[in-house]
Amino acid sequence: MKPLYRIVHEGQFHWVGDGFPVRTLFSYATPDAEVSPFLLLDYAGPAEFPPASRPRGVGFHPHRGFETVTILYQGAVEHRDTAGNGGLIGPGDVQWMTAAKGLRHEEMHSAAFTRQGGTFEAIQLWVNLPAKYKQVDPHYQAIAKAQIPEVRLDEKGSMIRVIAGSYQGIKGPADTYTPVNLWDIRLSAGQNLALSLPENYTTLLLALHGRVEINRDAMLNEAELAFFESRGDRIELNAVTDSMLLVMNGEPIDEPIAGYGPFVMNTQEEIRQAMADFNYR
Repeated sequence: MKPLYRIVHEGQFHWVGDGFPVRTLFSYATPDAEVSPFLLLDYAGPAEFPPASRPRGVGFHPHRGFETVTILYQGAVEHRDTAGNGGLIGPGDVQWMTAAKGLRHEEMHSAAFTRQGGTFEAIQLWVNLPAKYKQVDPHYQAIAKAQIPEVRLDEKGSMIRVIAGSYQGIKGPADTYTPVNLWDIRLSAGQNLALSLPENYTTLLLALHGRVEINRDAMLNEAELAFFESRGDRIELNAVTDSMLLVMNGEPIDEPIAGYGPFVMNTQEEIRQAMADFNYR
């Protein structure tokens, strides 16, 4: 089995704009966060928002050098960028944005969600790009809930949604620049699940809701993140309660990282250039 080597119990809480109360569970800026190809994980919510007349969110801001993956569980987000792209992300949808050589975009609560209010819950995962792809043109993959295949595990609602990579031969719709498995999992209480994963890949497991026993000797609770060693090729899960999980598994990118806020490149000179290009201070 893949050995578990630590669990993050509390992320750093902060607001992104006025619409996203997030817990940062790891970041490339954390010295011991060796989790390539992943750079950052923010868990937003679940949080209640009252009806409002003005959309909440985060205004135009830049990114360069990586991809952002947004999975929406509750609520709705409208996004647009300075190139004229835009769209709506609803519950169960995924937005896979390749920032690459750079863009500015904004993310706001949708007009309907703003008027009605309600519960908002999402995650945003940053995935690094190899140096040779950091200057490709920015683009989006708008992945609707209906496009994501579901693998049923029992008759009680246990399932795996395959967003990227593959699970038991079922391929997810997301195209990735390096090998990545991203699985959105629901387990009913008492359900056991053995996951086969590539050896020498980075593996993370987020429990959004519920309580899950890992490898028969550790417990993962709500809003906690488990980090596994790269050796081994299997993880065993036993759902103590109904649980909602996210598996992040990817081949490490063996390149230096230089980062500053929304820019992640390979050298400090490239960071200085990004700051100059976007007039970012």
